[in-house]
Amino acid sequence: MELDRLDWIALGHEDALDPTFPIIDPHHHLWHRGGSRYLAEELYEDLTATHNITDTVFVECMANYDKERSKELQPVGETYFVAEESERLEKLGGPKISGIVGFADLMLGKRVIEVLDEHADAGRGLFRGIRHATAWSDDPEISISHSKPTQEIMREKLFLEGLTVLAEQGYSFDAWLYFDQIDELIDLALACPDIPIILNHLGAPLAIGRWKTKNSEVDKKWKDQLTKLSKSTNVYLKIGGIGMDNYFNTEWSSLTVPPSSELVANYWKDKITWVIDTFSPDRCMFESNFPVDRQTLPYSVVWNTFQRIADQYSHEEKRALFSGTASTVYKL
Repeated sequence: MELDRLDWIALGHEDALDPTFPIIDPHHHLWHRGGSRYLAEELYEDLTATHNITDTVFVECMANYDKERSKELQPVGETYFVAEESERLEKLGGPKISGIVGFADLMLGKRVIEVLDEHADAGRGLFRGIRHATAWSDDPEISISHSKPTQEIMREKLFLEGLTVLAEQGYSFDAWLYFDQIDELIDLALACPDIPIILNHLGAPLAIGRWKTKNSEVDKKWKDQLTKLSKSTNVYLKIGGIGMDNYFNTEWSSLTVPPSSELVANYWKDKITWVIDTFSPDRCMFESNFPVDRQTLPYSVVWNTFQRIADQYSHEEKRALFSGTASTVYKL
């Protein structure tokens, strides 16, 4: 997964279809590791180049953990790092990082309160909740997410205890899992109806591993499970991750130039329209997932794709999709 092929990405740059419509980007990362850099300067360049991005939300990615602290408190270093980057971004005069979603191990159960309190202190008013990624598969060709969850971790008693504490403190929960795990999230949402749960990246309808040649089977299971999940009104959906070739097998990363927003919109339109109509615009939000989606898509193409797909909706519905839902859920 190459994220810094900047010369190649530049070949696909587009002008904004609508450069004035306000956008909140509720899902991006920051890091400087493994030869890849995406810090305040790189974020600023993307945010200000084409579209009217007003605010962003950072989502955890194991960046700048504090290795001097105990294992459960190491993630607080990431929140401290992002709070500093937000101040650097503000000095550049661009859009603001207005929320931070960090990591805390929900398997700490009730003890997770200590980690949440430290995140709040480190976040300088920006801390909004946590993401505890639970993406797991027994297929060796499908990676287990970076937080190294065990099978059916969301069904564990301690996990629910931790989520309950998160709810009591007024925070949100971002979920990153695969489409064949959505049934676990359904049960979790029913067991803890008072917390905003934000399912990342369309619920990950995979096209790799055992699912590579089973598009119809994946589509049916994905739709069946998301239809059930949509009945829980505390669940929201992030529409993005559409550039993740490593999960969706689009093969765009091997093209001579990046795909156009027209091509990407045609590819994703049916799925995206279906989830918006299933959950409603008030419970959906478009996300960039940058710089991860940069493995295939320029930032301008991501937002032009969403503007093309959203063109069928009313002004108020578009306002919800591009900013309103994110602002409400993350209390921006």
